[in-house]
Formats: sequence, structure tokens, C-alpha cells
Amino acid sequence: MDTLKEILTLDSNAKTVHFKKGKILQSAGANTDVSFFVKEGLLRSYTIDEKGKEHIFMFASKGWLIADIESQEFHQPAELFIDCLEDSEVVVFDKRCFKIANLTTDQLQRNTHLLSRRIAVLQRRVLMLMSASARERYEQFLISYPDLPNRVPQRMIASYLGVTPQALSTIRGIQARKK
Repeated sequence: MDTLKEILTLDSNAKTVHFKKGKILQSAGANTDVSFFVKEGLLRSYTIDEKGKEHIFMFASKGWLIADIESQEFHQPAELFIDCLEDSEVVVFDKRCFKIANLTTDQLQRNTHLLSRRIAVLQRRVLMLMSASARERYEQFLISYPDLPNRVPQRMIASYLGVTPQALSTIRGIQARKK
């Protein structure tokens, strides 16, 4: 969906909810059909491994959608936690509204383009995690999320990048000295 207005048109039960920083909107293991559109604030999705370590999948700031798509699409328990990193204003809507909506050809084409763009971003991220250096991953992070370095702790950025906070500190130090 390109705009909040379109989401609200498709799901008349969608509601705007204010959540406090730290609020968990979805827990791993839950069965859910809801998605979240961020009007204000910042959310993240992540997993926790068997050793208790967090692995951040994505951040969602103003204008972003976030959900556990695999869980919704295949009707299985969620693998992702979703929580608020800041006080947030979020539209909670039922993902099923997209399946029952009578979308125009234009809307279908636009949604296909948006989905393809999201898949391309995920493909680039997977390829970077497999083959790019930590510095290259950090540079790509800055392109994808230019406002986040000032909004989230370094340990969360490191988790997203798949590096230690110490390694990220070294990368940031090297970049600062180059400027």
C-alpha cells in the first residue's frame, strides 16, 4: 500500500493506537493476522536465539509497514517479535483486507511494484550479509535508514548488521577520521 488512506479504505476496522516505548506489539510464537503502519515513532522486528541474543530483522519508522509476513501467509506461529523503540502512533490493520479487497488494475500494479521493491531490498540485504564487509553493510544501513544512527543504540545497529558493537565502533571511528 502506498498511503495510509488506502489502508484505511481497505480495512474499516483499522485503528490508530498510541504505544509507549518498550511496548511489545507481537511476540514470537503468537498467531497473528495484523500488520502495523507507523504514523510516528519507531518499531523494530527481531528474533531471539537459543542463547538469548537478539537479531534485528528490520526497523520501521514513519511511513513504513512492519509485520511477520511468513507467519501471516503460511498460518504458522510468528518468529518475530515487534516492539516500540520510541513512543509511537501506529495503525493496526488486518492483513486479510488485502486479499478480499477489490483493487483496481492500477492499485494492483502499484502494489506489485512496492512488493517487488521490498523483495529487492531483502535480496540485497541477504547478499550483503553473505558477502559484504562490515563496513559495506554499515554504509548500506546508512542509505536505508539515514536517521536511525541518532535514534537507536549502537548495539541495535550492530545486531542488524551482524557484527559486534566493538566492530561497529571501529567502523564508525574510521569513517569519522576520513571526514
